[in-house]
Amino acid sequence: MVNLSSTEKLTFDCETGNYHTFCPISCVAWLYQKIEDSFFLVIGTKTCGYFLQNALGVMIFAEPRYAMAELEEADISAQLNDYKELKRLCLQIKQDRNPSVIVWIGTCTTEIIKMDLEGMAPRLEAEIQTPIVVARANGLDYAFTQGEDTVLASMVQRCPTNSTSEKEKGHTPKNHISLKNKSFENGTESKTAEKSLVLFGSLPTNVATQLTLELERCGIQVAGWLPSPRYADLPVLNENVYVCGVNPFLSRTATTLMRRRKCKLISAPFPIGPDGTRAWLEKICSVFGVVPSGLVERENQIWESLEDYISLIRGKSVFFMGDNLLEISLARFLIRCGMSVYEVGIPYLDKRFQAAELDLLEKTCKQMQVSMPRIVEKPDNYNQIQRIRELQPDLAITGMAHANPLEARGINTKWSVEFTFAQIHGFTNARDILELVTRPLRRNQALESLGWNQLVKN
Repeated sequence: MVNLSSTEKLTFDCETGNYHTFCPISCVAWLYQKIEDSFFLVIGTKTCGYFLQNALGVMIFAEPRYAMAELEEADISAQLNDYKELKRLCLQIKQDRNPSVIVWIGTCTTEIIKMDLEGMAPRLEAEIQTPIVVARANGLDYAFTQGEDTVLASMVQRCPTNSTSEKEKGHTPKNHISLKNKSFENGTESKTAEKSLVLFGSLPTNVATQLTLELERCGIQVAGWLPSPRYADLPVLNENVYVCGVNPFLSRTATTLMRRRKCKLISAPFPIGPDGTRAWLEKICSVFGVVPSGLVERENQIWESLEDYISLIRGKSVFFMGDNLLEISLARFLIRCGMSVYEVGIPYLDKRFQAAELDLLEKTCKQMQVSMPRIVEKPDNYNQIQRIRELQPDLAITGMAHANPLEARGINTKWSVEFTFAQIHGFTNARDILELVTRPLRRNQALESLGWNQLVKN
């Protein structure tokens, strides 16, 4: 353990590396499953199609609701009419699948040849009478998880501003909370206004249900989720709505919610790990004027149940190379588990959106009496490899491209993409995080018990 000065702060660096991540069109993999009545049309080249075919090939027998609009040479050289071609495809999609919404995913090629997707979509939507949402998920500007961010930011514009159906019924929706809006400027109390909570971020249905129930135990009803399982159930968004994110890569969605719909953003740590989940719940409760009970006991109970995993990593070190933008939340959780974090690489960092998470990371380091990790935005992987050689961490959490080379140099690795697709949110899923983190360490222990290391030396 290291005795820390109370003045020690997090250090931030920015290098000039590329985004060594998957292409953000991979967000189709989880979004088409989450929005059950949607269809995703990815507009790109054969390379995009090959990527989706390989990345999502396991879904081929499930008839996934996505397709490729492949751009040929005639498209790129403007010899064909883009509008007519997209209309033909969308009519075929409507006839075959009849989705409630079609999402156009723009790729790098559509950016380079300046396809006016936003201009064509409203005209075509009026013709075919099916909503068309345009999202720019190109790999030129975004890390792969930010593909979801662009889709959700586009969907914000389609959310209703008021609940007309409830007004016609003449009663208050049960998922709204009536709070008195107090003015802190003059000390007077203004009229009562209905406040509601909307959570944004794509999670498996069972995980979203768990977080909803956690808030209900605290006395807060969730008015809706963005995205919703059905397009028709998109939540009401207006100036009386408080919004809170569940993933750290949704900064553009948060900005759109505040600027376009005047929603109030609750800046909270993200519900990853028992510590993050408790802080997330407490922050939401404080905004709604609710005093939660039993959260401390609940968190302690979860920590006790994780001790068999924590004992394997306590005192060990970890290095994040940077891939999915979950790095800061995972680093904070692993530090709380007793690990030392040498470096947190992250492709993109919005300090405003992750302010509460950064504060909790700093607080956790001081509580655990460990040195503050170095946070490197847009890391240069060549420089990182040199630092890993010098530091020799017990574990490196990295993209798939660097895992095997690091393993060959004697560094234990874990693919960061696995945390993207695993269920890691909430109290009950903290065990899944540690299952992934400890797997390479447990594998090595098993090999040592079989005498594999000695066999390799011989």
